[in-house]
Amino acid sequence: MDKSPQAADGTVGKALQVLDMVAGKARPVRFNDVLAESPFPKATLYRLLQTLTSQGMLSYDEDRQTYAPGMRLVRLAHAAWSQSSLAPVARPFLDDLSAEIGQTIHLAQLDGGQVLYVDKRNAATPIEMFSQAGKVGPGYCTGVGKAMMAFLKPEAREDAIKRQSYFRHTDNTLTTADALRAELDAIRQDGVAFDREEHELGINCIAAPILSSGGRVIGALSITTSNQHYDVDDLTKLRPQLLSTAEKIAEAAEAWQFPG
Repeated sequence: MDKSPQAADGTVGKALQVLDMVAGKARPVRFNDVLAESPFPKATLYRLLQTLTSQGMLSYDEDRQTYAPGMRLVRLAHAAWSQSSLAPVARPFLDDLSAEIGQTIHLAQLDGGQVLYVDKRNAATPIEMFSQAGKVGPGYCTGVGKAMMAFLKPEAREDAIKRQSYFRHTDNTLTTADALRAELDAIRQDGVAFDREEHELGINCIAAPILSSGGRVIGALSITTSNQHYDVDDLTKLRPQLLSTAEKIAEAAEAWQFPG
């Protein structure tokens, strides 16, 4: 995170930066926890927290002296989820695909070069993995991330490539921008992407982009499984069902006037 005050645009930008710091935690946080990450002076941070709390964007527990997302933020998040997430329109198609193949299904969208998982269906025999609805994951080493980046317009694709961390999660992880560019070119030609144990050991997936009629990337869909059940060749056999479902979601999203 850029800790310089210039990273925030005016008072509203500063308040949103503080809101991100609090809401991004998995638990309520104390003032000093936020201060340790904040680019703002102590007095400024206190004032911003007070404003966010008074507006209901944060809540403050006086007994524990902790801040957490407030109910107003929760209501706004729910409205945003309903109006701009693919999840509502994709739900019946995910249900059908899940019932047909019995494997884990992910629905994702791209946010600043990273993957936001917006919905998930567990396998008939669930397996433990990183991804959950609402979680943010890397773009460069996940099937859904690569599927979306491959079909971005050149300028947007290059921006997404530059935003990746290239941390080596496994021995199969792509760790350079050039390696990712080459893979994205291949994905664009083939139409589907694979995660070959690149993010988590033992986890494979096949993914397809969800594209508008004009070719705009609006999301991605994946079928994910343990390599104890399916290897990459096995997953390739599920390509027709994956692509068919991605097309159905795209058509439904188009009719739903999906946000630009």
